[in-house]
Amino acid sequence: MSNPKIFQLSKFDITQKIIELLTNVCTRAILFSVKKEEKDATQIADELNISLSTVYKTLSNLEELTLIQVEKFVISNEGKKIKLYKSRIAKAEISMTDKEPVLNLYPN
Repeated sequence: MSNPKIFQLSKFDITQKIIELLTNVCTRAILFSVKKEEKDATQIADELNISLSTVYKTLSNLEELTLIQVEKFVISNEGKKIKLYKSRIAKAEISMTDKEPVLNLYPN
């Protein structure tokens, strides 16, 4: 069975997925890296000393949940199209209620 698409997930499922992402140190580091200025995956990997494959996987997960966006595309010297990413969130707050977590995201 394939993974559900974002529009098929319940609000709780989306909140859970975002909370899971935000609890990952690598994910948070990438979000902080692209909070103030857009960067490509190679710049992020070099800056944070994280493997490029990990950066691409994390960016994909963040993009799927719309926590980052592609600000623009640039063309490399080799003619490759390169995405520049920027965080869509400036702040996140997670609190617990009696029944479920509450997630508040603030725009960047």
